Amino acid sequence: MSEFVVYGIPGSPYLRAALLGLEEKGADYRLQALGMGEHKSPAYLKRHHFGRIPFVQHGDFGLYEVQAILRYLDRIIPEPALTPKDPRAEARMNQLCGIADWYVMPDISSGITFGRLVAPKFGMPVDEEKIASAVPRAAVCMAAIAELMGEGPYLAGEAVSIADLMLAPQMAFLDETKEGEILLAPHANVRAWIARMGERPSMKATTWERVAELAQAA
Repeated sequence: MSEFVVYGIPGSPYLRAALLGLEEKGADYRLQALGMGEHKSPAYLKRHHFGRIPFVQHGDFGLYEVQAILRYLDRIIPEPALTPKDPRAEARMNQLCGIADWYVMPDISSGITFGRLVAPKFGMPVDEEKIASAVPRAAVCMAAIAELMGEGPYLAGEAVSIADLMLAPQMAFLDETKEGEILLAPHANVRAWIARMGERPSMKATTWERVAELAQAA
């Protein structure tokens, strides 16, 4: 099978989600690191029409949108499976993937963790007003995830699924912030899940620091 080439900016939770899928599948990949702002360059826009990350090249096949990337991986590398066989569990997985894209990304990742964790690393100012205004919406996200997860070890049941890979990078960032301490406090099941995911080899192989090392080695 051809090697996967993954384009993205180290530190991006969406890049990490794609890398998690590759790590969980044991697939060979190479990171093509982009600098901040490079995803808006004319050269990159030829790969990704909307100038977002990541983008994955697999032989002569290029693909963007993390959900599509992870579903593609799950089809061409069937084991270990990342999609539940039970229709309701699969539906719950799909629901949580939608929540990750439509609510967690704008209300938690863009609203809180970018300002708290990413902006300072790049010398950008922290917008405290934006962070404060995002907290009530983030609380709705956390309550929904906790309720949908229930008491299972993973978000859609007994095994890791695409939903876990989509949400773990964003939740791991939130867990590092002071807002996260407050938002996660009422949800013991989600806090335990974050810790459980953090122990997986795929998560340890894709930390911001590890991905930065891969970028330097490339």
